[in-house]
Amino acid sequence: MSATAGQAQGERGLAERLGLKAGQVVQEVGWDEDSDEALRQSIEELTGNEMVDEDYEDVVDVVLLWWRDEDGDLFDALSDAMTALADGGQIWLLTPKAGRDGHVEPSDIGEDAATAGLSQTSSVSAARDWSGTRLVAPKARR
Repeated sequence: MSATAGQAQGERGLAERLGLKAGQVVQEVGWDEDSDEALRQSIEELTGNEMVDEDYEDVVDVVLLWWRDEDGDLFDALSDAMTALADGGQIWLLTPKAGRDGHVEPSDIGEDAATAGLSQTSSVSAARDWSGTRLVAPKARR
């Protein structure tokens, strides 16, 4: 296998870790210069779609929410993200890993997610500097 093929497989694996599938529409919120480009590219490659931004006016399968401690009120951001989700959709909350600027404490994520009516289902190392937390609405609300 060539280095390029290996690199492409590794990048595709980033999006696969998030459980994304071909054809899904992913809305990206909170992008900034510190966002992980390899993860972003792998998502677009795997889904076959460019990610849409906050101004997208249709429902989406997944909201990719880049969030840093200094970004404001996480509860408000999660509540806003839920409005774009299709039934059965999910939010991937991406936060800087422990020890990095903007790290968000897991207890804060859990509290704000629960207050917004979301359940935390899994956490992954989403990229080199980012942790991912999968949030979904409880089945009773879907």
